[in-house]
Amino acid sequence: MSMTPSIDLNYERFRALGLRLDMSRGKPAPEQLDLSAALFEAADTAGFRARDGFDCRNYGLGAGVPEARELGAELLGVSAAQVVAAGNSSLELMHDAFVFALLHGVPSGEAGAQGAPWRAQGEIAFLCPAPGYDRHFAICEALGVRMIAVPMNDDGPDIDAVEALVRDDASIKGMWCVPHYSNPTGATYSDDVVRRLAAMATAAPDFRLFWDDAYRFHHLVETPRAAHDMIAACAAAGHADRVLMFASLSKVTYAGGGLAWLAASPRNVAWWLRHTGVRSIGPDKLNQLRHVRFVRDRATLDALMARHRALLAPKFDAVDAVFRERLAGVPQVSWNAPQGGYFISLYAPPGCARRTVELAAEAGLVLTPAGAAFPYGVDPQDSHLRIAPSFPSLDEVRLAAHGIALALLRAVEEQGRRAA
Repeated sequence: MSMTPSIDLNYERFRALGLRLDMSRGKPAPEQLDLSAALFEAADTAGFRARDGFDCRNYGLGAGVPEARELGAELLGVSAAQVVAAGNSSLELMHDAFVFALLHGVPSGEAGAQGAPWRAQGEIAFLCPAPGYDRHFAICEALGVRMIAVPMNDDGPDIDAVEALVRDDASIKGMWCVPHYSNPTGATYSDDVVRRLAAMATAAPDFRLFWDDAYRFHHLVETPRAAHDMIAACAAAGHADRVLMFASLSKVTYAGGGLAWLAASPRNVAWWLRHTGVRSIGPDKLNQLRHVRFVRDRATLDALMARHRALLAPKFDAVDAVFRERLAGVPQVSWNAPQGGYFISLYAPPGCARRTVELAAEAGLVLTPAGAAFPYGVDPQDSHLRIAPSFPSLDEVRLAAHGIALALLRAVEEQGRRAA
């Protein structure tokens, strides 16, 4: 069977193809994982001693191997003293930071005194730009933290709404941020939004920005916009402790075996190490050595990411081309063409997203559940769909895009019949 459908393929014919394609998560394709095959070679050549002779097979180095911290510092644009090299996933670091804040509090105020545990301060809340990252929302929901949705614009969260909310409500302890190629809208925060987030007045002296820079390196264009230096912006605004920055190589090398970093103010780093020192006697330093030997520096990383882009960009282009073919001009239907990241946001007419996902499933396409990009899984408009083109092959992505478009058109048609 040809993987390119005929132009007159309709929903019934597509469903009859009997496909099984998963477009639900932003996973690297096998070809992307193969780009880091040299990590296996590094396991033999990297040895087990750090540059200073430390035996990385043993306990210790809670902040990570020095050269791994230096690599993180180069990639994130901060000093090595402000970087912790940790496990393979930035998500686990964000979860731990949240739990530490709930149980123990965070450095608070200009003097950096230890604030009261968040859980001891009554009900607390977190701001959640939406559409946003479902796993951020899952952390809040699992830990019993109230979520407050904030509209997401093309230049980042609605900063006027954010400033108004945090100015008077001390129960709001922080905000989730994906500043570069936001998941799932692809938005990059503007300089003005970054400056105002760093400088804004907050009723809570222990307010934190959880700065999830997951897609900092994941460009789909050759001349990307430079990443924001949020740590410097917060320090310049007199709020050096406000931001906790998280990043990783999870989709640069191996999604399940990368290297993650926390970057923050010295007080926040000391706070982090104090609490992780109870949980662990050190990270996987051998994996850190492998990554340092393989990635080496920013130039090496950029070359690797260009190879990722060569695999990913055609898939995003294919989805855009199919949507333009089948959905252009359909009232209240739109989608973005992101410059980086792993997702496309498709907007259906209000009331059609859930039905589109159901119809796609009936045709063999697994999509992210409608509403997943909103706190508590509730999209007030029932219009947003998150499309993840990275994992299937290019031909499969093109075919799936036709199926998604046909499912959406069928949902719109059904809605029209009900309204008639």
